[in-house]
Amino acid sequence: MSDKFRVRFAPSPTGFLHIGSLRSALYNELFAQHHGGTFILRIEDTDRARFVQGGIENICNSLKACGVIPREGVWLDEKGAIIERGEYGPYIQSQRIERHKAYAKKLVDTDKAYYCFCSELRLEELRKEQQLAGRPTLYDGKCRALTPAEAEKRIANSEPHVIRLKLPKQGTISAWDVIRDEIKFDWALIDDAVVIKTDGYPTYHLAATCDDHDMEISHVIRGEEWISSLPKHVFIYEAFGWTPPKFAHLPLLLNADHSKLSKRQNDVAVADYLNKGYLPSALLNFVALLGWNPTGDREIYTHEELTQMFDLAKVNKSGAVFNLEKLNWLNERYIKSMTAENYLTIVSPLVQDKTDDHSFADRCLLLVRDRVTLPGDVVALTQNLFKDKLDYSKASLTWKTQPKVQARERLQAVRELLEGVTDADFVQSGARATFETDIKQLIANKGWGNGDTLWPLRVALSGEEKSPNPFELLETLGKRRSLDRIAAAFQALAD
Repeated sequence: MSDKFRVRFAPSPTGFLHIGSLRSALYNELFAQHHGGTFILRIEDTDRARFVQGGIENICNSLKACGVIPREGVWLDEKGAIIERGEYGPYIQSQRIERHKAYAKKLVDTDKAYYCFCSELRLEELRKEQQLAGRPTLYDGKCRALTPAEAEKRIANSEPHVIRLKLPKQGTISAWDVIRDEIKFDWALIDDAVVIKTDGYPTYHLAATCDDHDMEISHVIRGEEWISSLPKHVFIYEAFGWTPPKFAHLPLLLNADHSKLSKRQNDVAVADYLNKGYLPSALLNFVALLGWNPTGDREIYTHEELTQMFDLAKVNKSGAVFNLEKLNWLNERYIKSMTAENYLTIVSPLVQDKTDDHSFADRCLLLVRDRVTLPGDVVALTQNLFKDKLDYSKASLTWKTQPKVQARERLQAVRELLEGVTDADFVQSGARATFETDIKQLIANKGWGNGDTLWPLRVALSGEEKSPNPFELLETLGKRRSLDRIAAAFQALAD
């Protein structure tokens, strides 16, 4: 085993990249970069029944969108074609099948594995019998005692078969986990796992273990669901006389009710979140903190900061709850921290059919920015800003018990003040501060209250009882739109 830090993310191309798989990939990448090592993408496609066309491309595109980039292994070229980079290939597991078969044969030859000819019907009946008896559902070892000659004869007769590990049936085995320390297993409770299926393809147990050895993987960082497979994998390493890598099993991702993360309660595909408009940087930040936090007193980190601080030993053992509210909060913060240019690049296409006045559109989008969780929110948040006429029947133009005639008086006074402002001054930088000063001075001079003046003005401009303040609205709408809306509200109060 090399003393270099080499880690791999090895998903199966069975559909869209799972959000939990993104976390596994990220932790592998952070670990590799933190130690100056190599992050590898290997595709484990030996389960042909679950293979999905386009699955490899989706994995690569999702990782690329989130900035999790492998240095070695499977990737896509500039035209989107699948390529392989590195000296340890092939990195697509089905292309290594002859190596896997040779390894399996060596296990059989050294009495560490055996041929099994039991039919699916027999195995199903055995499972039912064990379940009824309340016993663990394990293979009963019927074919363990077959002599090599008997097995070869049945193979020669084309009898369907698999190859199973010949695991010990007594005693215990222990393995070290970077996150969980020592883990012990009772051999009597561990099944003789299949390593070569009837179709000739290897199972995960053999293929992943042998490929990890061949690719000189130093650390296997994977999900908690693989803990039960750990003794089988250690057995394979020991059977070949290989030094195992260090193992680290990441905590499960959980729904709010602490059940395993599922599509019933949350989207689980990375593509779903990206398509909804979650920023890749926010999504990556969120996923990184599902089971680990560098400092405990911060929530927002750059990719570079996560790399510098990453410590595999500080990953939690217990499951991490997938809190959508926290993801939304993070996305809001990332949107607020973007440059205005980048923000407008994302959201402008969503309202391009609302107006031909691009300057006005930009002002509207920037006005609602602090209320945006997802980019798509801007459509609803700006809808009244783009309307030619507002429906004032859905909002009260008067402040509390204010008489309508008084609200009309306030609007008329503000309108007369604003008519003296030039079009350019209306939308210049800092106009909102000037409006606030001048209008509040008007209120003071008249001896009016802020509420009974600013409430009618704000609702007149927005058509809503909950909206940005009137000074921001004036700067956003410009002179013509502002005066037209104040006039319309003035008339509505007379009806």
